[in-house]
Amino acid sequence: MVSVPSPTPGEHSVTVTEVTEPPLRPPLPVKMVIAGGFGVGKTTTVGSISEIAPLTTEAAITEVAAGVDDLTHTPHKTTTTVAMDFGTITIDPTLKLYLFGTPGQDRFGFMWDDLVEGAVGALVIVDTRRLDDCYAAVDYFEHKGIPFTVAVNTFDGRMDHQLDEVRWALDVADPVPVIAFDARERGSVRDALLVVLELALARAES
Repeated sequence: MVSVPSPTPGEHSVTVTEVTEPPLRPPLPVKMVIAGGFGVGKTTTVGSISEIAPLTTEAAITEVAAGVDDLTHTPHKTTTTVAMDFGTITIDPTLKLYLFGTPGQDRFGFMWDDLVEGAVGALVIVDTRRLDDCYAAVDYFEHKGIPFTVAVNTFDGRMDHQLDEVRWALDVADPVPVIAFDARERGSVRDALLVVLELALARAES
């Protein structure tokens, strides 16, 4: 508050109240999971959208691991996530997503419960060339009751099956969105995450 003297003697001083903007609140942190089978594009998805250098726990694929993990459709893959991927993206001034990517191999499945704790929803990434690898992730989130979206990663810009065929093959309920996206494209990843977010908000309001 500032007091300004009157220019004429004997007159009362004029009081001026400074108007200040209320301090901006930090964006609300929201946890979201990026899940799916081995080599479907989870690490790429997090890396494409994260506004920070993503935290990854990549390890080299050894000859022993190559004998366990199917590299038929990912022959050039040399590393694999052994714990999690982590990144962040600010959706708007009120909302910030914290992205946790799960490991894809069955032998690391014990980590999933900890990674999904507190998540509002999940993006389950699918490779249509090997749909069998996706059943476990779909079943997991259905069992947990966590809202999820099935996202078909368009490797090389193509899909081996149409979206309605993917829905039928995975036997997901009608309310579960099944979409196509490109894990390499920031805008495409953003749109996929927004589908999950809208689904989670609708579930919270129902």
